[in-house]
Amino acid sequence: MLRGELPAGSVLPNEEALSAQLAVSRTALREAIKVLAAKGLIASRPKTGTRVRPRADWNFLDPDVLAWRLSTGDIDGYVKELFELRRVIEPAAAALAAQRAKTADTARMERAYRGMEAAGDDGEKFEEPDRQFHQAVLRMTGNEMIGSLAALIETALLMSFRLSNDNPRGQRHSLPLHRAVLTAIQRQHPEHARKAMERLLVQSERDVRQAIAARRRRRAGDIVWAQPAAE
Repeated sequence: MLRGELPAGSVLPNEEALSAQLAVSRTALREAIKVLAAKGLIASRPKTGTRVRPRADWNFLDPDVLAWRLSTGDIDGYVKELFELRRVIEPAAAALAAQRAKTADTARMERAYRGMEAAGDDGEKFEEPDRQFHQAVLRMTGNEMIGSLAALIETALLMSFRLSNDNPRGQRHSLPLHRAVLTAIQRQHPEHARKAMERLLVQSERDVRQAIAARRRRRAGDIVWAQPAAE
């Protein structure tokens, strides 16, 4: 579906035919259909059968849907949309956090920053405190609806961090940008916090794209290496 092989409105084969086609039991098939329906990908109704829903109805922030989308190879489109989402949400959240954050909140943010500092260029160790840092900003707004976005976009954040793990520059270079966000929030400077977060996201997107490019170069080199020498 995510590759577009089944356009919106397509009717899936009936249960018996689809079970045989996929070589799974009907019980397993029914469970899978329930899962896909819950994620907005399909709708199953009596008499009309099971149909593919329009992409506008799909939950693209669902962890499975995110992973499936990446598996289709549409990494560039994913990165573009992910950072558009983050630029809409996080700079505004940083500005609100600078107005409303309490000392205990900034202390947690400081600990997350220290975790990134200790991790240095180790992408795997950097990932968790980085996630905590960005989620803390959303929760520090004092707005419960915005705070709920921290859980909603957690998987999207993790995937963006993991995509940047192959960045040839490592992770350490982003520390001053994170520190600028933290300092602006601690000093209660909303506009400084907004701009610092915008700069951090610009660099984050650049890191992800550099990491993807490096991965593609390695794969291309592996393909060339695997080819037999011309006789």
